[in-house]
Amino acid sequence: MRLRSCIRNLTTVISILLLAISFIPAPSLAESPQTLPQDSAPDDSKSEARFDEIRSFLLLLTDGENRDEALETIRTTWKPSYAPMIIEILSLSRNFDLVRQLIELLEAETDAELGYNLDLWYDWMWNQDPQLHPFYADFKGILYSFIDPRFEEYFSALRTSKIRLDEVRWGGVLQDGIPPLRSPKMISAQEADYLEDSNIVFGLEVNGDARAYPKRIMAWHEMFVDNVGETPVAGVYCTLCGSMILYKTTFNGVEHEVGTSGFLYRSNKLMYDKKTQSLWNTLWGTPVIGPLADEDIMLERLSIVTTTWGAWKERHPDTQVLSLDTGHRRDYSEGAAYRDYFATDELMFTVPKQDNRLKNKDEVLGLVFSQHADKPLAIASSYLAETPIYHDRVESLPFVVLTDKSGAHRVYETQGRTFQTWDQQKSVIDDKGTRWSLSEGQLTSAGGDVLNRLPAHRAFWFGWYSAYSHTRLIPSDLQ
Repeated sequence: MRLRSCIRNLTTVISILLLAISFIPAPSLAESPQTLPQDSAPDDSKSEARFDEIRSFLLLLTDGENRDEALETIRTTWKPSYAPMIIEILSLSRNFDLVRQLIELLEAETDAELGYNLDLWYDWMWNQDPQLHPFYADFKGILYSFIDPRFEEYFSALRTSKIRLDEVRWGGVLQDGIPPLRSPKMISAQEADYLEDSNIVFGLEVNGDARAYPKRIMAWHEMFVDNVGETPVAGVYCTLCGSMILYKTTFNGVEHEVGTSGFLYRSNKLMYDKKTQSLWNTLWGTPVIGPLADEDIMLERLSIVTTTWGAWKERHPDTQVLSLDTGHRRDYSEGAAYRDYFATDELMFTVPKQDNRLKNKDEVLGLVFSQHADKPLAIASSYLAETPIYHDRVESLPFVVLTDKSGAHRVYETQGRTFQTWDQQKSVIDDKGTRWSLSEGQLTSAGGDVLNRLPAHRAFWFGWYSAYSHTRLIPSDLQ
């Protein structure tokens, strides 16, 4: 259930819980792994005072004398590290009088005249050097725990954070409030009479097990967790940034049970794992906040393709496909979910940096290979549609992108070979006249040579750039 309406009840909840908060011992930051750019970690004699500062910010969401006193305390003890907490409260408050007072305070203390435009305040904050209060993480955890108690586990000054915490925004839902599909019901292609050939699906094949996940269903759920081809996987679809990524969920023998955290980072959903409540960056496949952020974990990407139902079932007549019987009631018709968002180039959540070489929601094919993880590459889908055979390389890894008539992009290693023609179906011919057969996992020559598929996925340009601002872009960077 979406909880924006519950914000109206926050002040009542806070009034009750502040009595309990007053008895919580102020935590020590002596072992905090976070860097504190503005205020150094406090010693024990200052801990209680620091914690009282957080209490003042929470009191802003109450009414009457408590709020007035809290506002005066913040005004008279102002530090730059207060600004992120004020902006956090502004994002939740529906009290116009409080909003007016906080905007006036921000403008007076920062000399920024940005008025009531919250996106401008976020832009301003993210373009400053990080200046977070030592207890900002605790403040964030307590604040959002009033919406979902599980949120408090995400944020703590004693938890490692590899990303800026002030860039982590609530997306308006509970943990798993956008419900992942766990071991969802699958049906045969012949049974899927609800699908039109033109409908968009995300297609994958793992160890010969072909599956199709229609976009019209995934837009309502944004994640499936399943065992495909005897391999535990998660397909993570971020509707806001237009990316569907397939990950193996087992790393070094440990299977991570992931879900939807309810929070975003640069307009990209953050996953969480159930065991440690660590938050994971969806585009990177790595934990970025919490206990697992201290470990060197990067989930393995598997190949997935965005195509049409007609094209996918023609290639894979024995494919399985998601049933409409998901256990949830939604309007699963084509284009029903996020219709207004997809119809414009506007963003729902602002991001720190944008790049105007492409429009925000122009699609790119994103490639980042584990052996060259610091060399991301984005190729405009419109360019690939006009260039159905495209050769390139990332460092020592040459590859070819083959684009078929449905617009589906598949990437294969070439090991130095050059391909000249292909029928946009299953046959590719190289410059020596050798014919190769295309499958989801590889290209295979008549002589038995094999060229493996490489992982890649589509994304909106703004989403890819937000995660990989050092990316190379084709054709803009094509010389």
